[in-house]
Amino acid sequence: MGFLYLFLLFASIGCMALLDHRFKLFFFADARRASLVTGIGLAFFLLWDLGGIGLDIFYRGETPIMLGIVLAPHLPVEEVFFLGFLCYLTMVLFGLVSLVLNRVDRLSGSRQEEGQ
Repeated sequence: MGFLYLFLLFASIGCMALLDHRFKLFFFADARRASLVTGIGLAFFLLWDLGGIGLDIFYRGETPIMLGIVLAPHLPVEEVFFLGFLCYLTMVLFGLVSLVLNRVDRLSGSRQEEGQ
């Protein structure tokens, strides 16, 4: 059962990838830029975590659903995938909101042209 959390993170990342693929929101819109943004975000949050660990703010919780593999003291391997998921989720949501706002803007623009 120690792989459950990591499995659920992979499943969540897979669901984000399906949404991304369907609507071309992030990686499927521009893979090179998306890789750069995700890498920068992941590096930022890993440094943030390491800083919090170094200042004794963050601690590793013990649960039976985690693998138990740590990359550094109080930094489980699952944290890297969680932070990657967090970055990916944020950018997919940003792309989705942008898509919706663009469609609303186009619809409102076409309605204004019809009314003139």
